Amino acid sequence: MTKPYQALFLDLDGVLFVGSEPIPGAAEAVKKARNEGLMLRFLTNTATQPRQQLIAKLVSMGIRVDEDELYTAPLAAKHYIQQRGLRPYCLIHKDIRCDMAGLDETDPNCVLLGDARDDLNYQNLNQAFQLCSNGAPLIGIGMNRYFKNEASLMLDAGPFIRAIEWAASIEAIIMGKPGKHFFHEVVNSTPYRADQCLMVGDDVIGDVEGAVHAGLMGCLVRTGKYREGDEDKLPPEAGVIDSICSLFS
Repeated sequence: MTKPYQALFLDLDGVLFVGSEPIPGAAEAVKKARNEGLMLRFLTNTATQPRQQLIAKLVSMGIRVDEDELYTAPLAAKHYIQQRGLRPYCLIHKDIRCDMAGLDETDPNCVLLGDARDDLNYQNLNQAFQLCSNGAPLIGIGMNRYFKNEASLMLDAGPFIRAIEWAASIEAIIMGKPGKHFFHEVVNSTPYRADQCLMVGDDVIGDVEGAVHAGLMGCLVRTGKYREGDEDKLPPEAGVIDSICSLFS
């Protein structure tokens, strides 16, 4: 049976792996997608691992990813900043500093905020607030509320971005999911229309709702950060499956 989509967009953490553990059958599902001639794109808001480390991680799990297939929110944010000649105050995780090489951080005139973990402390957040209060744009790496590691749910960058937005009375510019610009950039890397692309993710808002609002098809998986009842929050046109393997069962 012909599938109603030609390109398959996959979230990483929660769809292909959780933390350092692969989702059972994920590697085989990606191979089946390639064998069926689907164009693959891998989309992630992950802001704690550089691009090359993510590729190496997937390869170690038996999942081949070409460099031009991987779209990350941190690199989308870097390109946005460079295109506009901005100088960021970078409140980001130390491990993605290598992906931000080349940015001019002297005398900041914007704020780049991502999943900086313990660096999301009062002093740093207050500095970000002061810059934004004085007119600096706030650029967020993704807008996820939380993610799941091997043990539990963890706060992501979204709540901290919202705090600065509220305190400084501004609206953040979001690079990555669920931003339409990010989804459209990935769609434009394919020869297909948005409605010929299926986004599969474990985040109702960041992955599925964001994709649907950008004109793509959306599908939720019951793995990763999925919680019982998430189905009830989906757009009516979106689907839900047990795992990525269910696409090919």
